[in-house]
Amino acid sequence: MTDLLRVARLAGVSRATAARAFSDPHLLKADTLQKVLAVSEEIGFRPNHIARQLRTQHSTTLGVLLPSLLNPVFALQLQAMEQQARQAGYALLVATSDYQPEREAAIVEHMLHQRVAGLVLTVADADSSTLLPTLAAAKMPFVLTHNVPQQHDWLTLCVDNRKAIAEATACLISLGHRHIVMAAGPMQQSDRARLRYLGYCDAMQQAGLTPQAMIEMPSHIHSDFRPLQPLMNAPSPLTAVICSNDLLAISLLGAAARAGVSVPAQLSVIGFDGIALGEQLTPSLASVVQPIALMGTRAIDLLLHPGGQSARLAHHLRLGESIAPAFHRSSSGKQHDIHR
Repeated sequence: MTDLLRVARLAGVSRATAARAFSDPHLLKADTLQKVLAVSEEIGFRPNHIARQLRTQHSTTLGVLLPSLLNPVFALQLQAMEQQARQAGYALLVATSDYQPEREAAIVEHMLHQRVAGLVLTVADADSSTLLPTLAAAKMPFVLTHNVPQQHDWLTLCVDNRKAIAEATACLISLGHRHIVMAAGPMQQSDRARLRYLGYCDAMQQAGLTPQAMIEMPSHIHSDFRPLQPLMNAPSPLTAVICSNDLLAISLLGAAARAGVSVPAQLSVIGFDGIALGEQLTPSLASVVQPIALMGTRAIDLLLHPGGQSARLAHHLRLGESIAPAFHRSSSGKQHDIHR
């Protein structure tokens, strides 16, 4: 007996009625629907909508999965996608994973249950995702944003994360910085952050410097200055930090001020994303700028017009007041500009 037949028997309905509870629940009476769902919950039955590929009817809804809307990067991208989709006669069904990869499949399964026509996704790690191969096998259209799969040729839009951070690191090195570290949120939650760390290592090694271990912060948007404090007090003190995103960098500016560390006089800080808020701070935040709105509009275009190709979008480094030439301490404890 299949699970669906068991649900039907225990709920006292036909198999067709039980199936309708998951495909067209609005067609059932409320008490019948409730009985079927209650039995399903009791025995742990959940239909596999991905395998069933619920695209039997034309849909004007697109699914969007983002890690968070607390980060303005994703909010700006979503706004651009909504506008582009609306112009094409589509609406968006939006959900966030809170950077938890184990939530991604359940969220997408729910979207497929709503019969979305396609998906725009930012997952934790494209190469280790179990969701993406299933979608591909079911021929469900999807476009990745920000992710950079190394082992698959799925449609994706992103910047060259590794190259971008290498350029930011090289900028700091050109200002005389030698003791530079990179800070990021939990590494297992972001394949982008890992690529950015590799870019930092590339630039450090190119300059004959030793890359330092990643400073892992408690979250992707909140910095803790305590891991940096010993580095600031070392004989060869830390002079610059590259953050894997702007919110982390902005949080670091505040954490440094509370620790009595002056930015950029004692510590230079660079972010990644180029959000507008960074330019409104004092000091204004130096950052790698991504074309977020363009990424959003192009993602919708790729989804609605099959045949497009993956693309790496242009980035640039926005200089700000949060970086300055490095200083070193003399034997007397005084600081001197070493970039003259």
